[in-house]
Amino acid sequence: MRALTRWLSGPAGPQSFPYSAVLEEFHRVGKHFVEKKFLALLDQARARVSGLPAAGDEPARLLTDFLDVALDKWDGRYDYRSYLALRLLRLPCGLDDPPPAAEAAAARRARDRLLVRLVADTLAFELAAAAGTTELLPQRRPGPMVVTKRCRLGVRAAAPALTRLGLAGAFGTDGPATAAAGLHALARYLAIPGDPRLRLSMLPVHVTHDEYLFIRVLQGYECLFAGVADELRWAIGVLAGDTPGSAADRLGYAGDLLGAAGPLFSLLATMQPDSFRTFRQYTEGASAIQSRSYKLVESLCRTPEPDRLDSVAYRSVPEVRARVRGGQPTVDQAYRSAVSEGRLDGLDRALVARRMAGFAETLAQWRRTHHRVAVRMLGTRPGTGYTEGTPYLAAVSGAPVFTTVTIDPPSDSQSLGDGA
Repeated sequence: MRALTRWLSGPAGPQSFPYSAVLEEFHRVGKHFVEKKFLALLDQARARVSGLPAAGDEPARLLTDFLDVALDKWDGRYDYRSYLALRLLRLPCGLDDPPPAAEAAAARRARDRLLVRLVADTLAFELAAAAGTTELLPQRRPGPMVVTKRCRLGVRAAAPALTRLGLAGAFGTDGPATAAAGLHALARYLAIPGDPRLRLSMLPVHVTHDEYLFIRVLQGYECLFAGVADELRWAIGVLAGDTPGSAADRLGYAGDLLGAAGPLFSLLATMQPDSFRTFRQYTEGASAIQSRSYKLVESLCRTPEPDRLDSVAYRSVPEVRARVRGGQPTVDQAYRSAVSEGRLDGLDRALVARRMAGFAETLAQWRRTHHRVAVRMLGTRPGTGYTEGTPYLAAVSGAPVFTTVTIDPPSDSQSLGDGA
């Protein structure tokens, strides 16, 4: 508190804000338990920085973003997006999101770099905790076998992004722990020098070890869904143009993004249910039902039915709901129009339909796996987003992704896969 008081009492600007001291206090007790007088000081800091010109002032923007995340419970606006610090990570979280990048390759690389860094940071924390070199989130540490499993699954989860970045095989794989350490060393190379956003985006509500894993995996999925949404937007635009057959490439890439992320769920499934139940009691009001990126993906595939659009899921993301009501184009509509107008036929039509079906099956499998992980962690307990929890997930998991193509029903043998 002294460092923060000194900063407030002097003429210091955003660039000298005592981030480390503030993080130390939040990490010591968890965001839910930070003293009100400390939060009041942070509120004063926010008032100071709000009076500074924001345009072109990166230190002021960074501090504003950080304080908005740190003070979400104080303000009474705590939710899924603030819990995951999506604004700090420059991931979509509201009406003022930047438009999709004009250059697709650069946007893809940026997301892949972020995903690798999120996974690498998770594994670095696991290794540090196992070695006793960190006191962060000390409660309910996992045993050595769980740490080893997490290292193996984490390296697998990062592998597709590393391949896309041309960095496959860039570090040794002599055992899970060694590979995880190599991944973390490589992630430093992928970071923008001096950028503290990844470090500042870890603000757990409690001091239970597994919350670190939980936050980073959910941030990873938000990164992936933001990428999938961009690919679907591009596919819609291409389907509406003169060469609709080339939409197959976008749809294929979107499916690959989601399909290759399976190990993230396996990694999440190593979370200890008792640990999850310990910290989730302090996350009331923050639920994945509020995921804007997921709803955007769903609504870009096809227009949600009226009862779905009026559900708590879409009322939780009013800006997406407004876009749908405003006539947001969808892959379903664009494909149907391209076919009926004769612009998409023959082999091109067959390929696009096949890629749509493949994407639909991948997304359907993601929904089913999400439901199974939730059942393992929650059982029949209600969700934290004011929903009925796992029964809600079961009810929506079978909804069709598209209406213009169909997929085979799931077999009873489909499962989480390795690490479940």
